[in-house]
Amino acid sequence: MKELNKLTTTDLLSWVQLAKIQAERGQVIDRIPQLAKANPSWFAVHICCASGKNISFGDTACVFPLMSVIKTFSLLYLLEHLGAETVFGSVGVEPSDAPFNSLEQLISDRGHPRNPMINSGAITLSDKLPGKDANERTFLFCQWLNQLVGCQLSLDEVMLASVRLTRSKANEAIANHLTQSGHLENIDTALDTYEQICCLSGRVEDLALLGKLLACENSCLSSQNRRIVNAVMLTCGLYETSAEFAVRIGLPMKSGIGGGLVAIVPGEGAIACYSPALDQVGNPVAGLVFVEALAQELQLSIFG
Repeated sequence: MKELNKLTTTDLLSWVQLAKIQAERGQVIDRIPQLAKANPSWFAVHICCASGKNISFGDTACVFPLMSVIKTFSLLYLLEHLGAETVFGSVGVEPSDAPFNSLEQLISDRGHPRNPMINSGAITLSDKLPGKDANERTFLFCQWLNQLVGCQLSLDEVMLASVRLTRSKANEAIANHLTQSGHLENIDTALDTYEQICCLSGRVEDLALLGKLLACENSCLSSQNRRIVNAVMLTCGLYETSAEFAVRIGLPMKSGIGGGLVAIVPGEGAIACYSPALDQVGNPVAGLVFVEALAQELQLSIFG
């Protein structure tokens, strides 16, 4: 078994080529005009190892919004600030078999969000972030992440304007239902916060640094909270395909419609990819192909 920190950029070449060929099966999301501008052939990978070694390849200068990848870190933030009992009083940890923006599932679950990785759960938790309004909540959360790992996330105002211009009707309906079921205190603040944190943007290196936070022991974080987040990522992070990829890859992972993907290799490091062409579920095609090839070659599955 070859360890993550013994990889070289030469080792990555064949997996990157495979991933880029497969990316042709995907499509860049067109619902948000600013996201639709991404080139479907862009691909970047950054690996942050526990040893301190970094390996990068591809279009690493690209800046992209984390979108749903941020859900992983808002969960971690709230676990650290409010505790697991409070957080899981508001959302469950059940995997979802419906699309990430399904109102029907929320209704069938009697208004209780199934997990923090789908929109109903993430909007609910956005309402719990510390801060007096959406701007302050986003600022404090972004500052916490940047200070914790030395990444350089920032709010992409142009992307946020594009998101607001084409605000998701599904998210509005979900938020209305959450308000009716008593899960949201302030529907406008919750939606505004959710949209802002999804527009926190950075490079693939920033995402890998965030992933390393979950992969390695850190004196600033509770080990129990890291374990909780990794478990929820494994079972829920890739929406209704989470179970399939838990079998095929065996790593905690989270995707976003902005093209970001982060995979956690506990004790070893994190693999972050950027590839904006998505499959029908909303997961980045090339990123998943790359991580699967890498994980199988290095036998990285947490299941041994």
